[in-house]
Amino acid sequence: MSQLYNNIEPNIIDDEMVQKAIEEQCPEDIGKLAKREGINLKDVTELQLGFRNILQIDNLWQFENLTKLQLDNNIIEKIEALESLVHLVWLDLSFNNIEVIEGLDTLVKLQDLSLYNNRISKIEHMDTLQELQIFSIGKNNLTTLEDVSVIYLRRFKNLRTLNLTGNPLCHDEQYTLFVVAHLPDLVYLDFKLVSDTTREVAVLKYEDLTELLEREEAQALAQLEEKQAKQKELEYHKTAFVEYLNGSFLFDSMFAEDTEAAKLACLPGVGNLLQAYPSWFVSVCENLFNYGLKEYEKREAEVSDFYEGLHEALTANQQEGRKIILDFENRNKRVMLLYFFFIVICPLFPSIKELIKDFKGNIAVIASTFIENCRDLENHYHEKLLEISITTLEKSVKNQLDEDLPADVRMLLVDKNTIVNAVNASHGIRLLKIAKRESDILTCRFTAWFQSVQAFQNEIDRNRDRVREIVQYIDSLQEELDNIEILEPME
Repeated sequence: MSQLYNNIEPNIIDDEMVQKAIEEQCPEDIGKLAKREGINLKDVTELQLGFRNILQIDNLWQFENLTKLQLDNNIIEKIEALESLVHLVWLDLSFNNIEVIEGLDTLVKLQDLSLYNNRISKIEHMDTLQELQIFSIGKNNLTTLEDVSVIYLRRFKNLRTLNLTGNPLCHDEQYTLFVVAHLPDLVYLDFKLVSDTTREVAVLKYEDLTELLEREEAQALAQLEEKQAKQKELEYHKTAFVEYLNGSFLFDSMFAEDTEAAKLACLPGVGNLLQAYPSWFVSVCENLFNYGLKEYEKREAEVSDFYEGLHEALTANQQEGRKIILDFENRNKRVMLLYFFFIVICPLFPSIKELIKDFKGNIAVIASTFIENCRDLENHYHEKLLEISITTLEKSVKNQLDEDLPADVRMLLVDKNTIVNAVNASHGIRLLKIAKRESDILTCRFTAWFQSVQAFQNEIDRNRDRVREIVQYIDSLQEELDNIEILEPME
């Protein structure tokens, strides 16, 4: 039975409780030292807080490196405030008043979890605990075998030890066979080794159900992998600044928020125009898409070569610098150190800046060319649409329209201003979509790339700091030389 409130006042985890727990779990001599001088909470890897009448979990965020946490035999009602304990491997929350499994999402390293003797009626919200090996959830409120809780545990591929004893579902005579059949990798169930005989009988009895589950899981896994592959491909396209250009996405987005476009499409002749326009527009997008991917590969290769060359140059410069400085100290030749500064280090700076400058210029040219092509197509479509709209208006005025147009379309044909305004508004919406794509390429996308190579600027700053140190060193040595009354002749 879960713990009940008693005459002792419920507690929360505060500094005093934590400090006392640390002192108690340390050896006597170390405990006295910890009490006198304190202890760095980041160094604590295990913490025992059982039997302390704790009602609310709190104040554990400082234990960054905690791997083992014991909170058993308290009156805790909610799993919370554990987000920062990302290194936790062992967690004991048994003998509490917990009703819902929650608050465990960040504990991705957890291997051993005990929720024994609580009030839980469903196993859920544990998807991120893929390292889980031992799970104890006996004496809770899990009711029937057909409940999704047991099936839910199939997602934990490392689960080898499970305790469900004491739950209502254990009263079912098929309980053991059902669990073993659905969790084929289980080694221990309710503190007992799963025998080969039990496993064989279980597999035969529930073969049809497990095969159906396996097919459904395989299908779900395939869908997940496909989704992940598409997401990975999208991220790749984003790094090349060409996401959603390999198809009709941009074209479709231009019309998605255009309420007038659907009406205007009903005008005689617009249907034929709309058949050709998408293919022209998509062709321009796909040309940029293919070009962008090629340029991305080229750019990545250039960046990689630059980093490699930069590393080699810095290594060589460091070696040469040590040699020159040593020679300078021995021979007092300032000119050699100045040579190192002006000839060896300084040329690194413009090469970094030039690479970024050239790329920014290239992408501006590519983007502007693409956008101009898109605008030209849109302007051409707009001109044709406007021509068709006015012609239709003239026929409507003369009652020469053969088509039976919808009422909302006929409302646009009341006069020239109404139809022209509708066509222009539609045109304006599409131009805004094109302009936004231009902004994305030239501003957002380039900025993201620039941030990814910010190490360039960091390297510049680091080298400048070193140059300042060298110059200061030169000045100090020169001052020492000036104070010498007799100077050795320079070789």
